Amino acid sequence: MKIDDSPQHPETDSRLSELTLLYQLSNTMLSTIRINKLTHLILTAITTPSSNLFERATLFLRNEKTNVLQGMLAVTRQLSEDLRIVGKGDALGSRWDISDETIARQRSAEFCSQVRLTRIEIDNACPMIHQVISERVLCHSDEGLCQNCQFCGFIRPLCGGPFAAAPLVARETAIGMIVVDNPDSGREISSNNLHFLQLFANQAGMAIENSMLYNRIEEAHLNLREARERLSHGERLAAIGEMAANLAHELKNPLITIGGFAGRLVKSLPAEAREHGYADTIVSEVSRLEKMLAEILAFSRKPTICYSSCDLNEIIRDCLASCAATFEDHNIKVSLIGDNPPWTVSGDAHQLRQVFLNLILNSCDAMPEGGQLFLTLGKAVVGRKSVIITVADTGGGIPKEMQAQIFNPFFTTKHHGTGLGLSIANRIILNHFGSIETHNTEQGAAFTITLPLLEE
Repeated sequence: MKIDDSPQHPETDSRLSELTLLYQLSNTMLSTIRINKLTHLILTAITTPSSNLFERATLFLRNEKTNVLQGMLAVTRQLSEDLRIVGKGDALGSRWDISDETIARQRSAEFCSQVRLTRIEIDNACPMIHQVISERVLCHSDEGLCQNCQFCGFIRPLCGGPFAAAPLVARETAIGMIVVDNPDSGREISSNNLHFLQLFANQAGMAIENSMLYNRIEEAHLNLREARERLSHGERLAAIGEMAANLAHELKNPLITIGGFAGRLVKSLPAEAREHGYADTIVSEVSRLEKMLAEILAFSRKPTICYSSCDLNEIIRDCLASCAATFEDHNIKVSLIGDNPPWTVSGDAHQLRQVFLNLILNSCDAMPEGGQLFLTLGKAVVGRKSVIITVADTGGGIPKEMQAQIFNPFFTTKHHGTGLGLSIANRIILNHFGSIETHNTEQGAAFTITLPLLEE
């Protein structure tokens, strides 16, 4: 039998070389899941002198939210020479790799910076973008689509001569495109290179999609781990809070006993006696501790609201009457401004009274040398008829950097406070389907509370 030992046909050699190169490129793309390194490898591989394919390559990826093609990267032949072979000596067992230094040089190149500033609207009337992205078909500049196009203000300025644009397809959707050209030599892009670009782009699209999916999974895993840590931290805080609430409850009874006996001593001891001053200090400190424990218990308990019809005008006047001695001691003048009472809301009168007492006493603390307190009630329509109550003072205001934190639990600027008063007030107002906000005026701080009015 005669064996044909004649040399292979040049076309067969070319096709074998093409398949070998494609296999090597496939090995290269499978070598990393880092999206940044992967895109650099993809563009460097098709522009490196050893592949002898193209002299420049540009990558655009689709932003699904804005529906634009966003310039991501551009690599020229001058910056793709540092591609190195890794693996076995034969082409089928090897792959290419790139250093972080080369990646940095490619990314900082002027042409790459120009590309990264480019945004291409997918829904415009450009026939080339429609063919590549919508129809997912490779476009070659010789097809005439770009010769008389009035919308091409992006690709032609980047590619002065012949170019080709190949869609990056993953799961039957174009996720971007690769644009290649030969700016140094100006040579035409051959049909063989176009065919290779199409095959290569198919693999590149899947590799980029897989890398993006992996990054999303990794990000989701990180978010899940952070959520689990926050949940674990929250459980620990809840346990500490429960322990603190139990401790506060246990401390309340002995404090009441201590305060009671100290009060008896104050009454029985002569006012000029040194022991009378000691006992009076005990009484005041016990009173302060009782107030702190009451706030901690109020914050730790699950609030129970007994809804009924409440007149805000009556509640505020009651609060002002309770604070009359404080106003006199601090030399504070009070102005209550309201029109067309009553202001009727559905809520818990006791809890609403607690909110306004807290705000009024805070204003008094802010004006130790005296000042003015303004309480204003007015009607507004915020989705539904509502009443707006403003509590303002002339105490100088709240520092701007602290305004965002004042409703946080345990945040306080006072030496004797727990930092729970405003947090409890905020929770009460939210439970009454209202809102509470703060801002500074020219003279001091102002708290604005909005509550829905009962329908007439």
